[in-house]
Amino acid sequence: MPKQVVKKSSKKSSKKKYVFFFGGGKADARADMKAIVGGKGANLAEMTLIGLPVPPGFTLSTEVCQIYYERGKKYPSEVKEQVQQCIRKLERITGKRFGDPSKPLLVSVRSGAAASMPGMMDTVLNLGLNSRTVEGMVKLTGNERFTWDAYRRFLQMFGDVVMEVPHHEFEEALDGVKKHAGAKVDTDLSADDLKEVVRIYKEIYFKYTGSQFPENPEEQLWYSINAVFGSWNNPRAIKYRQLYDIKGLLGTAVNVQTMVFGNMGEDSGTGVAFTRNPSNGKNEFYGEYLMNAQGEDVVAGIRTPNPISQLKKVNSDSYNHLLKIRSILEKHYKDMQDLEFTIEKGTLYILQTRAGKRTATAAVKMAVDMVKERLIKKEEAIRRVSPISLDQLLHPMFDEAEEKKATILSSEGLAASPGAATGQVVFSAEDAEARAAMGEKVILCRLETSPEDIGGMAVAQGILTARGGQTSHAAVVARGMGKCCVAGAGDVAIDHKNKRMMAAGKTIQEGDWISLNGSKGILYEGCIPTVEPKMTGPFEVLMKWADSIRKLGIRTNADTPRDAQIAVKLGAEGIGLCRTEHMFFEADRILSFRKLILVAPQVRALRSALEDARTEAEEAKIRHELKVPLTQYEKALESLLPHQRSDFEGIFMALKGLPCTIRTLDPPLHEFLPHDEDGQRELAEALNVSEEKVKNTVESLKEFNPMLGHRGCRLGLTYPEVTEMQVRAIMEAACHVRKRGVKVQPEIMIPLVGTARELEISREQVERVIQKVFQENKMKKSQIPYKIGTMIEVPRAAVTADEVALHADFFSFGTNDLTQMGCGFSRDDAGRFLGEYVRMGIYEYDPFQVLDQAGVGKLVEMACRLGRQVQPKIKLGICGEHGGDPMSIKFCHRIGLTYVSCSPYRVPIARLAAAQAVFQA
Repeated sequence: MPKQVVKKSSKKSSKKKYVFFFGGGKADARADMKAIVGGKGANLAEMTLIGLPVPPGFTLSTEVCQIYYERGKKYPSEVKEQVQQCIRKLERITGKRFGDPSKPLLVSVRSGAAASMPGMMDTVLNLGLNSRTVEGMVKLTGNERFTWDAYRRFLQMFGDVVMEVPHHEFEEALDGVKKHAGAKVDTDLSADDLKEVVRIYKEIYFKYTGSQFPENPEEQLWYSINAVFGSWNNPRAIKYRQLYDIKGLLGTAVNVQTMVFGNMGEDSGTGVAFTRNPSNGKNEFYGEYLMNAQGEDVVAGIRTPNPISQLKKVNSDSYNHLLKIRSILEKHYKDMQDLEFTIEKGTLYILQTRAGKRTATAAVKMAVDMVKERLIKKEEAIRRVSPISLDQLLHPMFDEAEEKKATILSSEGLAASPGAATGQVVFSAEDAEARAAMGEKVILCRLETSPEDIGGMAVAQGILTARGGQTSHAAVVARGMGKCCVAGAGDVAIDHKNKRMMAAGKTIQEGDWISLNGSKGILYEGCIPTVEPKMTGPFEVLMKWADSIRKLGIRTNADTPRDAQIAVKLGAEGIGLCRTEHMFFEADRILSFRKLILVAPQVRALRSALEDARTEAEEAKIRHELKVPLTQYEKALESLLPHQRSDFEGIFMALKGLPCTIRTLDPPLHEFLPHDEDGQRELAEALNVSEEKVKNTVESLKEFNPMLGHRGCRLGLTYPEVTEMQVRAIMEAACHVRKRGVKVQPEIMIPLVGTARELEISREQVERVIQKVFQENKMKKSQIPYKIGTMIEVPRAAVTADEVALHADFFSFGTNDLTQMGCGFSRDDAGRFLGEYVRMGIYEYDPFQVLDQAGVGKLVEMACRLGRQVQPKIKLGICGEHGGDPMSIKFCHRIGLTYVSCSPYRVPIARLAAAQAVFQA
């Protein structure tokens, strides 16, 4: 917001502005004031200024929300004065007055933070009605039924939202009157029926509050404003901000707006529309409406609405007007808009617009299409797509052949949010969270979802509702989360109380498996296999644009040829971490490796004794004792060599000349041995050794703190033959593949180095093996340009990086272990308290998910600076889990790393995040 010049001589101009009016073609706020008046308030003001039909109103700023909490839920005197002024303006523009029995002014009270939080905070409609104004509204509208329906809605909303009267009490009372009147739906109730509902509602209100329903409209207004500000910190709003990482906001604004009514008869209606399809991104008008209804009827899923295209037949003037407004909004905001509208007796009003929530598929398509339409530039298209949202596009979909064989339980649902989901049925958000915490995959099945279900929706694989449409709460929230959703499956009978549902004549109990196709709106029985996604069309175009802008290289963490192939297809420029220990666990080699481990301590001890032997007789005796275990040791290594070599050949072939960083053995040896008695007995039998020998070996290799124990380069230096075997396998594989005409770039990485001397000795060891392999295969370094470097994961290595760099061609930061050692807590144990630490503000994010830039990040930055002082062209990468996190990638770009490395399916996320980092630097 531009700085305002305030004249000291003017008392009026020196007052702080807390309330912003809009109406009559004028507005106090603008689109760029979202931080002050919230997204809804800014857009209402902006739409007013560009001439759209917006009911007039005013906005209490987010600063008022902040002050409200700071002052113990009290307001500055200026706030009440400015609200009074705005009410008088509304009365002048509308010709109606608050509390006037003949021409009553009715308003809505809604929330509106700077960041969109659909459905998370509270709303009150029809405010201003009381026992006197309800009669005036009947005369004014000539519609008794409509007026009493509006009154009962206001009583229910005010009681529920403002005074916390249990919602179910009102619902049960309404159902009772409907049953007595023989009404199937609310619209079947007569004016007299609704009068009875109002009478009962007032009794319920008195029962729970101990007071009569307030008659004074201004008292109603301030109660409602308090409630909306209060809802900023309700559990569902807090949970939503946590899920979407919404931070740094002052609070919510409150929007007070003149009511217009969609429930005044069949020439009135309400709806929600998107200027483009939020599910697939197509440039088509998309939405739903209901005639003779208010807005909550559409979004709450109480009635299943009609597609917006049908409005043309019902009210062509309003439909055509909507199409014009659709075009105006897209050209003005240069983005897909989600708008709410009401038709009151044939006249169209726009109640809200905002950038619409969309699936990742839609976001990518819209961004690319809008560039082609010259609405936005390529740079804006790259900025507009959330890197994390791409995860939605990178997971499997149903195998079409298998899907055809599956039993359909419902085909009447709406394709509310695309994708495929398989899981066990649950009927409450609480059950969903409990089962998910135990590692189970669940599908949340509800009649309709509400904001209170946000936690269960977040952990579910997919969401099924029996009621509601494309713009219902379930659909909108699922699309924002990237969850598969089938909504409005009217042929599914859900029984929450007994935790079961009926579909296609079958009873589905809680815990049964079902599958959802959110792209088709179909519910299936059982589990359906899935297939891998493909990166084509707009997705491919966006990735190419990102690649043309980013500076960081993108590699992958992969241990198999298949993972390497997947990553390369997704745009990886090589492997940044290949973990060789994963290869030893395969069935055809684990026995050989365990045999090696069983004799390794004995070989090591005898070799040490040999060095200390004082006489020839002692030396001869030790050599004799060493002969058998050494032979076993060497045979185990020999049997492992071809397996490792084959692994690396497959990986090099998959990479087709791209670089491959291979880490030598890292975990301690005890991790490869069974620790239970049955496993030890089976191993003893398989290797034809005594059970006691196995137990003794396991016992001798136990460590108090394995993370800081005999592992990494320490293992390679004390058991050099293991490293030598691995280096031989790598380089022989490289020679074999090179002879087939495929370029190879092996990068051998020594893990857990803490001192320069460790790397110096390790490098000498590696170089000796490489030269032998080159001689045997008649190869030169020019043919296979290898590199030798280290993984920086020990703080000491980071602070002495200038010394370490003397022996390294590259650094790869293993930020998982660097975080553990730098922060002083284990990733395996820290989960018990890290969530609380984040909530308490000790860490802004879980440091294992987002790099701790203030601490661990400084170690990385220091190591880069020291390393470059010695070797200006040293290659610098990151291979911890942080390599796929957008915020961490931004940091990596800023400090000038060469590349980041992440899991295969996060490669596109990293590519886009690296491009966005260029703009954010």
